[in-house]
Amino acid sequence: MKNFRNLIMALLVLGTMAACGAQTKVVRVYPKHGTVVTTIHRPKVVVHNKTNFYFADGIWYKVRGRRYVVCAAPVGIRVRTLPRGHKIVWRNGRKLYSYKGIWYKKTGRNFVVVTV
Repeated sequence: MKNFRNLIMALLVLGTMAACGAQTKVVRVYPKHGTVVTTIHRPKVVVHNKTNFYFADGIWYKVRGRRYVVCAAPVGIRVRTLPRGHKIVWRNGRKLYSYKGIWYKKTGRNFVVVTV
């Protein structure tokens, strides 16, 4: 009887852990270009060709009034860090970094947006 109780308790603990693990999965979708948002969580301001771009969670924005518009990453813009979840890819003998369709090349301490 004691072994049966221990078995049931172990199954309950494993079931609870599996249920909790299933709830923590987050699916991130890159928003379409032109999507307008009102707030950005901890953006980094990057100036490129005298234009301010905002970079947060791997997504690039431009300011329009009091709102932010999702835009394409400008080629040649530099960032210090890449977003979480980036992939390392070898293309034509070059080591590149990819995140949601945006390609980066490491140059010194920075990462530069490039076309592939």
